[in-house]
Amino acid sequence: HVQLVESGGGSVQAGGSLRLSCAASDNTYSGECMGWFRQAPGKEREGIAMIAMSSGDAYYDDSVKDRFTISRDGAKNTAFLEMNSLKAEDTAMYYCAAGRCYGASWLGQPDWGEGTQVTVS
Repeated sequence: HVQLVESGGGSVQAGGSLRLSCAASDNTYSGECMGWFRQAPGKEREGIAMIAMSSGDAYYDDSVKDRFTISRDGAKNTAFLEMNSLKAEDTAMYYCAAGRCYGASWLGQPDWGEGTQVTVS
C-alpha cells in the first residue's frame, strides 16, 4: 500500500479558498488515479474529485463542480485540490485517495491518507 500525506487544510470564512496537497510515497501511482473524498460529522465518506495521473482526465461530484479543481504533478506523485467559493457545507475531514481506476470509477478500495480538516464558517 502506498502512503499518502495530506496538507493544506485549515479554517476559512465562507467565500474563501484553500489548497490541499497530497503526496504519494510510491511512484507506481503515476499510472493510476488520485483523488479526494470528504466526510462530515454524522455523514458517510463521499468522493468529490479524482484525476487520472497519466492523462490528467478529471472528474467531479456535482456538489463541488465549478468551485473545486483537482490537478496533479505526475513526476512528484502529488495531487492538489484547489477549493474556491467555499461554503459552510464544505466543512469536513478531507481524505486523499490513490488507486486503480477506470474512467470516473475506483476499482476496488483505494489507499487513504490520514485526512486534513477543512472548516468553513
